[in-house]
Amino acid sequence: MPTDVVMPQMGESIFEGTITKWLKKPGDRVEKDEPLFEISTDKVDAEIPAPVTGVMTELKVQEGATVEINTVVAVIGDADAAAQQAQEAGPGGAVLVVMPQMGESIFEGTITKWLKKPGDRVEKDEPLFEISTDKVDAEIPSPAAGILSEITIPEGDTVEINTVVAVIGGSASAAQAPMAAGPAESVTAPDGTTAVAAVSASESIRGQSRRSSPLVRRIAKEHNIDLARVAGTGSEGRVTKEDILLYLSQPHTSKTSAPPQPSQAGQVVPMSRMRAIIGQRMVESLAISPHAHTVYRIDMTRIARLRERERAGFEQRNGVKLTYMPFIAAAAVRALEKFPIVNSSLIDGAIHYHAGIHLGIAVALEGGLIVPVIRDAQQRSFADLARAINDLALRARSKKLNPDEASGSTFTLTNSGVFGGEYGTPIINQPESAILAIGGLRKEPVVLSDADGNDTIAIRSMQYYCLGFDHRVIDGADGGRFMQEFKGALENWSQAIG
Repeated sequence: MPTDVVMPQMGESIFEGTITKWLKKPGDRVEKDEPLFEISTDKVDAEIPAPVTGVMTELKVQEGATVEINTVVAVIGDADAAAQQAQEAGPGGAVLVVMPQMGESIFEGTITKWLKKPGDRVEKDEPLFEISTDKVDAEIPSPAAGILSEITIPEGDTVEINTVVAVIGGSASAAQAPMAAGPAESVTAPDGTTAVAAVSASESIRGQSRRSSPLVRRIAKEHNIDLARVAGTGSEGRVTKEDILLYLSQPHTSKTSAPPQPSQAGQVVPMSRMRAIIGQRMVESLAISPHAHTVYRIDMTRIARLRERERAGFEQRNGVKLTYMPFIAAAAVRALEKFPIVNSSLIDGAIHYHAGIHLGIAVALEGGLIVPVIRDAQQRSFADLARAINDLALRARSKKLNPDEASGSTFTLTNSGVFGGEYGTPIINQPESAILAIGGLRKEPVVLSDADGNDTIAIRSMQYYCLGFDHRVIDGADGGRFMQEFKGALENWSQAIG
C-alpha cells in the first residue's frame, strides 16, 4: 500500500515547517531512512528521511510552502513498485549501495573496511562495510539481500554522501565484469520516469571525480596541485590521501604545484564543514541568549590530596584513571539538583525544567569539538560517572560515538583550562540555559584564616570556574547560589568515590 509522508514535528514547541528542497522527484526510488526532503523551522534546518522503501509517486507540497505538522507532503509507492523500479534502475535488477549520511553536518565518509567481497552473499541488514566520518565510526548494513556483485569504492577512499559504493545483485555479466561505478546519475526513461544508474568505469576513471576522493581534491585545490601529476596507488589508479600527502612531502619544481610548507602562513584555507557548523551554532547562541558570566575561584586542595591518595586503588577497582573531571561532574550534578533552574531550557516563552540531568562533556577534536552526553547523570555513582566520562571521551576522539550520544544535553562542562588558561567565558550550548567552563589548576599562595581570625599564607591548589548563563532564565543571584553550592561540594568533599 502507498505510504503517506507527513511534515514531522521537530520539537515540542514546533507546529509547522517549510519545505526548502525536495531531494527526490516522482518516479525516483527511495530507500528507508534515505534523505527525502529538507525543511526549515523556527529552531532547526534538517533533512527528513523516507519512512519506507519504495518509489516516490506524488509530491503534494511544493518547495517553499509552509505547512502544519502531520500534513501529508508526499506519497511513496509500495515495495512491489520499488522492486520494479529497482529493475529499471540498475543492470539486471541491481541494488545500488550508497554512502549514507550519518548526521546533518556530515557530508562525506571514508570506507575503512569492507566486510564482504565480490561474489559473497549478503543478507538485508547484515553489516556490509565500515565507515569513518568527522563524528562517528559505524558499520553500515546491507540495504538488500543478494550477491555482492561489485565494490566501486575501495577501502581508504573518502567520498561524498549518496555516492554509489557497491552493487548488490544484477545480471551475471554485470557481476562477472564489475563496472567500478562512481557517483550516481539520473536517467530519464521514455515514459518520463527517472531512475538512478551508476557511472561506468571508463567514464568515471576518465573524470577526476573517479580518480580521487573529495578530501584529496580539496587538498589538491588548497595546494594548487594538478592531480594528473600525482601517482595513484588506489584501485584502478585512484589518488588516495596517502598519495597526495606523499607528493606534498617531496620537492617539486612544477609551477602547477606549491612547494611543501611547514606552516600555513600566507595560505588561504577553506573553513572545514565542522568548523562552519560550530561557528554557525555559536553565532546563533549569542543571538538567542543574553549571556552573563560569573567567575569563582575554588580551593581544590582537598580533592587534589584525595585523588593522589586514591588514584592507584581507584584505577585498579574501576579500570579507569582517577581524573579531576568526575569530581567536577559530581559537584555540578549536586548543584543542579538543588537549583534546577540552571538545568532548564527556555522554549517559546516558557521555562522547561528537565526531568533528568543530561550532562554534556565538551571534547576537543582536531579542527573542532563535540559534546558527548551522560544521560541521567543524577542516577550515577561517582565511579559510574568516571567510567562514562572516560568512555565517551575515548570514543569521541576515535570517532566511535553513536549520533544520539552527541545530542540532548541539558547542561555542559567545558575544560578551557586544559591548555593552561586561567578561565574562559563560554558560549551556551543551545537550547541549554547554562554552561560551566573549567579553568587551569595551579598551586598558589593563599591567605587562610583560622577560627580566631589569625591569618596565615599557605600553598593551595586553586582553580577558576566560570558559569555562563542565559540571563532571561537565570538571574545573577541564581547563578551565584548555584556556584556557591558547587564550590562547597568541591572544597568540603565528603562523597565516597568507590
